[in-house]
Amino acid sequence: MAFNGKKIGEELKKAFSTGVSYMLPSVVVGGIFLAIALASGKPSDDGMLVTNPFLQNLNTIGAAGFAMMIPILAGYIAYSIAGKPGLVPGMIAGFIANNPVGDGGIQTGFIGAMILGIISGYIANYVRKWKVPNTLRTIMPILIIPMITTFITCMGYIYILAQPLASMVDGLIKLMSSLQGGSALILGAAIGAFTAIDMGGPINKSMTAFTLALMAEGIFEPNGAHRIAVAIPPLGMALSTFISRRKYTKEERGLGVSAGFMGLIGITEGAIPFAIKDMKRVVPAIMIGSAVGGGLGMLHNVSTFIPHGGLIVIGAVDGKLWFFLSMLIGTVVTAGILHLLKPNIEENATSEDSKEKKVG
Repeated sequence: MAFNGKKIGEELKKAFSTGVSYMLPSVVVGGIFLAIALASGKPSDDGMLVTNPFLQNLNTIGAAGFAMMIPILAGYIAYSIAGKPGLVPGMIAGFIANNPVGDGGIQTGFIGAMILGIISGYIANYVRKWKVPNTLRTIMPILIIPMITTFITCMGYIYILAQPLASMVDGLIKLMSSLQGGSALILGAAIGAFTAIDMGGPINKSMTAFTLALMAEGIFEPNGAHRIAVAIPPLGMALSTFISRRKYTKEERGLGVSAGFMGLIGITEGAIPFAIKDMKRVVPAIMIGSAVGGGLGMLHNVSTFIPHGGLIVIGAVDGKLWFFLSMLIGTVVTAGILHLLKPNIEENATSEDSKEKKVG
């Protein structure tokens, strides 16, 4: 059978959309519970410290919601491609991608989960087409397909895919280290852009490791830039859904509210659902907005003394005014870019209807 790039592209677009739609409740529930719990916390050397037992339980629930988010995403990407036989292999592979594996503790986050969801789906689809005796046909969907798919996908990730991704992250950390002696503005912009690029994934975490290493040396300005930047993607998406309402569905506008809450407490993952649906517009917009915010923070020597971000930690910031202004400006830049780039939904619908009429 000839390779059909257009068909595969449409299949992947549908798969990402399916993964996001099933992931959304986990993002919203987890984010809201975390927001309520962390809003009561106190700044500490380990982040926001929640001491109230009831709110600690809410924090546990929220953390569980976020832990489920990535496996659900990968599972339903695979489900869209292969049906039920792909669901569990995708979820297991997504869980592995989001947790440390191997001696180096490699972790690839939502990017790895998306890739493994696709791989799981296509492997399950391939195995499903095998010609087997009738005695095995009944157990294919519940035993044979999931087992074979899970084994190939997860072992392939652990032994082949994980290390190159880890090498990429290591390269980014070395790149950041080489920028230390350069312009504060350039360094802050680079930190901001890399913080936003995968929204809480391994590249984002590499920025966290980089800024924590500098904090240990008594250098707090890069952490200030990073903690400004982590809030801008979800805040930018929240503002965009508010000022550019015609560019989003009703569901997305509702999700913008929860993204705003997540941004205020420094949870970058609030932007993930928007990015997966429209990566070519959203990712550049949040990277530029975060680069602007991070650059301004470094330029004005904003220092954050704890490993957490968002306005919730402003009490532990030196340079509070520019911490706030940098975050605000970056948020407005992100929303402004999206206002220019994203088409109105009504225009899309009209265009599609016109195409259908021409075909008819």
